[in-house]
Amino acid sequence: MTLQEVKSLAAKGEGLKIEFKKKAAFPEKIVREFIALANTAGGVVMIGVDDDGTVSGQRFIEEEVYVMEKAIKELIFPALHYELFVLPINSKKGVAVFKLEQSQNRPHYLKIDKKRQSFIRVADRSVQASIEVWEILKKSKNPRDVVFTYGRKEEILLKSLEEKQRISVREFSKIAKIPKFLASKTLVRLVLANVLLIHPQESDDYFTLKE
Repeated sequence: MTLQEVKSLAAKGEGLKIEFKKKAAFPEKIVREFIALANTAGGVVMIGVDDDGTVSGQRFIEEEVYVMEKAIKELIFPALHYELFVLPINSKKGVAVFKLEQSQNRPHYLKIDKKRQSFIRVADRSVQASIEVWEILKKSKNPRDVVFTYGRKEEILLKSLEEKQRISVREFSKIAKIPKFLASKTLVRLVLANVLLIHPQESDDYFTLKE
C-alpha cells in the first residue's frame, strides 16, 4: 500500500469498512473496531488519520503500532489475522494501516475479566453484538440449507411483520406468548433461512422480511 492509496482511502471518510484513529490511545477500546470489521465485511483501521480524513500522521508511529499489536494479541479471541502497512509521511511522522478481511473465524470477541463481548460494524459505528447476531455470525461461517417450518409462531410473526414491517425479539416473544429464548431461536433460524434480515442496533436489534 502506498501513501497515495492511504490518502485516497482516507478521503472517502469513515464508513462500514474504514475507521480512523489519530493515535493508539486506549488500545483496549480501539480493538473493538478491529473485531467489528473482522466480524462484518473486513476493512481498514488507520492510525495517524484525523477524524476529518486528514492524513496528518503520528510521531513515533512504530510505538503506536507496538501498542496496538500487543492489544490485538492479548485481548482478541480467537487470534485475529491482519496485514500491516507502516508508511512515512515525513522525517518525523508516519501512518499505520491495519487491513482486515472478513474473518472465517468469526465471531471474534474481546475478553476482559472473564466477560466476552463481540462487536459488528453498522455504517460508520462499531456496536456490541447481541446474542442473536453472535449466533448468526457463528452459524453463517458454514452456510447450509435451513429448513423453514411454518407453524403457529411463524404465522403470528409473519402477520405482525405485514402490519408493522419490523419486530424485535422482545415484541415477538410478547405477541406469540412464547419464552424469549424461543423467540430468539426462531428469528435466528429464519435469518439463516434467508426469510428475515437482522438490523443490529445499539439497543434492541430488529428484524424485517427479506425482499
